[in-house]
Amino acid sequence: MSNGNGVTATLSNAADTVVETAKSVAKRASKAVSGAKKKASKTATKAKKAASKAVTKAKKRLTAASEAAKKEATALKRKVAGKKAAKKRAAKKAPAKKATTKRAAKKTARKTARKTARKAAVKKVVAKRAVKKAVRKAGRKVAARKRAVKKAVRKTVRKTRRAVKKAAR
Repeated sequence: MSNGNGVTATLSNAADTVVETAKSVAKRASKAVSGAKKKASKTATKAKKAASKAVTKAKKRLTAASEAAKKEATALKRKVAGKKAAKKRAAKKAPAKKATTKRAAKKTARKTARKTARKAAVKKVVAKRAVKKAVRKAGRKVAARKRAVKKAVRKTVRKTRRAVKKAAR
């Protein structure tokens, strides 16, 4: 490919320089990528550590809160148990009085009177419902009949109109 002017030498030199520049660019790119890779891994590890710390803190708080709640619940149970025991003791000490039996008798009499009044009211309501239902049914039947009549009238009117039009033609 030589014509005596040194073309081959310049071509080979140009090729060599292209190769060298490509290598230098590749080195720079690999350095930049490796730097970015290192930075990304560092930030990822930092984020991981921060997340794990937050999780452990939250777990500790939850356990502390649950322990406090359990303690409070046991304290409340103790209080309630103490009150129940005191009530039982008081009930044992107080003798049964005759006035309480009279009150109980009055209460039962009132309750029975209320129950009977309620039953009577319920029966009245049931009767009213039945009447209303019957009225509604009757109204429906009448409406259905009216509808059927109107439909029949419309049908005959249509037929007569058609017949008149045919005759006119």
